[in-house]
Amino acid sequence: MTRNEILRVERYLQTKFRNTDIALRQDPQLKGALEVCLGDEFIGTLYRDDDEGEISYAFSMVILELDVPRSL
Repeated sequence: MTRNEILRVERYLQTKFRNTDIALRQDPQLKGALEVCLGDEFIGTLYRDDDEGEISYAFSMVILELDVPRSL
């Protein structure tokens, strides 16, 4: 992805989730994907898909059971 495209998607996520701490970062280990971070914490990955000229983005976030509170 180009830098401009990354910034556009980053701004979209910040607006959608009402949180300016969301940042997209490139990681050479992630071929074709970006890290999605909340502050300094890695929270998921973002993938770009180009299907016959129609571009979409997929955000994937894994939540470990041990991170989920046992009760409300």
